[in-house]
Amino acid sequence: MGAALMKGAAAIVAPENIGFSDTDMPKAKAVAASLGARVYATNTGAVQNADYIFLAVKPQVLKGVLEEIAPYVMERLTNEHADGRAPVLVSMAAGWSIEKIQALFPMKVPVVRIMPNTPALISRGVIVMTSSREVPMEKNAELEKILSGAGLVDKLEEKYLDAVTGLSGSGPAFVYLFIEALADGGVRAGLPRDKALSYAAHTVLGSAAMVLETGKHPGELKDMVTSPGGTTIAGVAALENGAFRAAAINAVEAAWRRSLELV
Repeated sequence: MGAALMKGAAAIVAPENIGFSDTDMPKAKAVAASLGARVYATNTGAVQNADYIFLAVKPQVLKGVLEEIAPYVMERLTNEHADGRAPVLVSMAAGWSIEKIQALFPMKVPVVRIMPNTPALISRGVIVMTSSREVPMEKNAELEKILSGAGLVDKLEEKYLDAVTGLSGSGPAFVYLFIEALADGGVRAGLPRDKALSYAAHTVLGSAAMVLETGKHPGELKDMVTSPGGTTIAGVAALENGAFRAAAINAVEAAWRRSLELV
């Protein structure tokens, strides 16, 4: 996910202004070369001059990373606060609240929580962000612009971030399962595999675009396709018999609940 956001950011800011560190140095060098970004040997080296310090690590690892960089962040906050260059921590770790992150520092550091999703890799992501009071308005605006290179950016109160994790954060996996199942249905009906997969993916893409571009409720759009006694209502009935909607709701809820358990 860090690489996806860097790729999007490289369309907004000069790539040479992007730097990062990674435990897998060969992989890091390859990513840096593809973007024109800089790679650092250590986490502490990466935070020395960054305006925004992206914490693209798993929730279980975040505490150790924060403790490692805390002295350097505090030094910069102390020395650079007056000139407006104080760094902002940007966390995408599920379950880690702003308060929990700030508790690891001797003072309240500027923190932004974001929840991106994997379509950010092709600049079609959903990135939801929420900021602590310590983040200046101009920093929020600049960060929003940087993130926009990876997709749709929306601001939301922090209390909703775990629900966002369950929906748009985990949601692409659920959609991929649906596309795969649609394609399997096409194969079962006799279509070649490559054709079935292409038609399934484009059907989902076009249907999503219809929701966004028409502004109509999905139920209304469904009814437009579902004629009395036709093929579509037969398929809808089969989905209802299989508790399709309940399964989708339960998937989002399960992902949401898991995000609450991670830390």
